[in-house]
Amino acid sequence: MKRILFLVFAVVPVLLDAQEMLRFSLETAPAGSPAPLFVPVPQAGFSRDGQRLALFVVSPQGEKEIPCQAEGGHIPGIWFFPSDKEGRREYVLRMLPGPGVSQGALSLKRDDQATVILRMGKPLLAYNHAEVFPPEGVDALFRRSAFIHPLFSPGGEPLTRIQPPDHYHHYGIWNPWTKTTVNGREIDFWNLAKGEGTVKFAGYLDAARGPVFAGFSLLQEHVYFGERKREHLAISEIWNIRAWDYPRGKLAVIDLTSTLNTPLVGGIMLEAYRYGGGIGFRATEKWHRENSSVLTSEGKVRADADGTNGRWCIVEGESAVPEGRSGILFLSHPSNRMHPEPMRVWPPDANNGRGDLFFEFCPIRHEGWKLNPLENYTLRYRLVLFDGLMTPREAEKHWQAFANPPIAVLKNE
Repeated sequence: MKRILFLVFAVVPVLLDAQEMLRFSLETAPAGSPAPLFVPVPQAGFSRDGQRLALFVVSPQGEKEIPCQAEGGHIPGIWFFPSDKEGRREYVLRMLPGPGVSQGALSLKRDDQATVILRMGKPLLAYNHAEVFPPEGVDALFRRSAFIHPLFSPGGEPLTRIQPPDHYHHYGIWNPWTKTTVNGREIDFWNLAKGEGTVKFAGYLDAARGPVFAGFSLLQEHVYFGERKREHLAISEIWNIRAWDYPRGKLAVIDLTSTLNTPLVGGIMLEAYRYGGGIGFRATEKWHRENSSVLTSEGKVRADADGTNGRWCIVEGESAVPEGRSGILFLSHPSNRMHPEPMRVWPPDANNGRGDLFFEFCPIRHEGWKLNPLENYTLRYRLVLFDGLMTPREAEKHWQAFANPPIAVLKNE
């Protein structure tokens, strides 16, 4: 009898200590794709020692805990993957005693060269904070930091390339501006051989990992060179790189958010040009005109996509994974400048007919962009990495989930 009483009283404090933080509902549209959702948590101090946040989905059968991850900052809240099934779902967020839940499939590793996001212990992407020099015999002006390479498909296929002999200034996933004007002087941050400017890693700001996402924020500096190669700051840029623990294991999803700010009293003019800024991608050397393809949201292909606008673009090609093909679905957020966003796509006869693949969302393709001093300008992109094939219908679902997530309706009780 004493043993039974001890068990009963041991459970009671747990129940009494549980604090309900929030109740809300979501209306999910039909035929959606899973996408991470942020819900603000109005109560202050939701991160407490010895306690954890627990999110439950409510059904007639009871409550079931699902993974969530807290994020602080100016507007604290939680991230989670809501159900992609059509209909209304009820959720309740509670503060419970005890340690946090497992960290999930994603982790971070940092060394002298790069910060790597791993998925199930295998590299997904590497952000290079250290300079990478070009091959021996090539001008050192082509050295650079502040880029993503390598980037892998879910099956481990490398998708990016850096320093190809045809364009030594190409660096995997990167985004320097090409034709800019600073105080009446033209500055090129893209074509490094000119020696006019470059983009440099300037420091990490934060990092996080948990059951829903892993990622980090960092500062990049767009600098131009004055007399005696003295560096001058033209643009401060914050990159937020975040990989999501996507509930469907055959895909990997990465968000890249760029926030630009210039300290220049007169601002900086990003002149209209066919490439520069946004998000650029130099594809693996395996891909050429015979074994790769491009398809945009407007139905354009490699032969006619260049200079057109799109919400999304599928870039894919032959690979060594069992499915035989791998690729990236690039998504542009509707809040981006010039959305649907202009694109730079190399045609099939690029590089003397070999057809190497380059893609870029390019917000200044058709119209210049003036950055005024001490104002923030943000560009948001999502990359859906896949093996096998990505259909236009699937691509549109992913874009809708990125652009139009469900809205949480708070419940007053």
